[in-house]
Amino acid sequence: MKMDNHYSRREFLTRTSAAVSALAILNSDVAFGETPASKRYKIVGFSKPFQNLNFEETADLVEQVGWDGIECAVRQKGHVLPERVEDDLPKMVEALRKRKRELSIMATDIHNTTDPLTEKVLRAASKLGIKTYRLAHLSYKPAEPILPQLADRRAELRDLAALNKELGMCGVYQNHSGKDSFGAPVWDLYEVLKDFDPKHVGVCFDIGHATVEGGYAWRTHFRLVENLIKALIVKDFAWKKKGEVWTDEWCPVGEGMINKGFFQMLTKTAFNGPIVQHHEYPLGAGTEMVQALKKDLDTLKEWLAAAV
Repeated sequence: MKMDNHYSRREFLTRTSAAVSALAILNSDVAFGETPASKRYKIVGFSKPFQNLNFEETADLVEQVGWDGIECAVRQKGHVLPERVEDDLPKMVEALRKRKRELSIMATDIHNTTDPLTEKVLRAASKLGIKTYRLAHLSYKPAEPILPQLADRRAELRDLAALNKELGMCGVYQNHSGKDSFGAPVWDLYEVLKDFDPKHVGVCFDIGHATVEGGYAWRTHFRLVENLIKALIVKDFAWKKKGEVWTDEWCPVGEGMINKGFFQMLTKTAFNGPIVQHHEYPLGAGTEMVQALKKDLDTLKEWLAAAV
């Protein structure tokens, strides 16, 4: 057989295909590096600070701020009341869709299947294509042992997980800081959730609360539940001394103690859920509120862009 420097047709096609694939990956990485926030994550705002607005006004504000959508409070005293979910939730979704925004996640009072409103809310949301909801915040009973209470949490979530699987949804639990707060140490949350399918029950990781509780340990806590995280909450805080008492006070993103290095860790994970901005500090009203919300969004986008 004659040997020369020419490739066979098969060799040519194989090498060309490999080169094209490598170029596609390179171009994808470049695009991702330029605009990571818009390419990889959807950034939405929690509707709690402006839930006095009607659905059209809410959608206008979301568009004005520049979010991709909202986390809507579908709970008692929320933006949408659970008993009116079948009537009002479609109106909220439609108002957002008209402006090319979405209702990415709901904040709910749900923590078991025994409340008849649980199934009503979840079925209404599922019909609208909403796949993720935040579970109710729960507290320990201080006079009772901890481990049996974790078993009770696990049993409640088992029934919810079955309903979520049926509806193609995921319930996520947010770690809150504070006395007797279930999930504050994060380790307890992991112990309860570790055997569930994260497609149906997962974590809504709050870097603000994790830093309040964990100090430097937020890195360990994040790594522990990394594969269970389906949504992320961002807000900032600083320790302030009032008289003889130190207290945590929420503040604009970038003016407090959360470490922007967190986002470098985040971009190295498989997480692709929504990032939700929470605002617990005074926002003012009207234009002042919109400017504050925009400022937090701009800071968050800067941190994400720098994290690649």
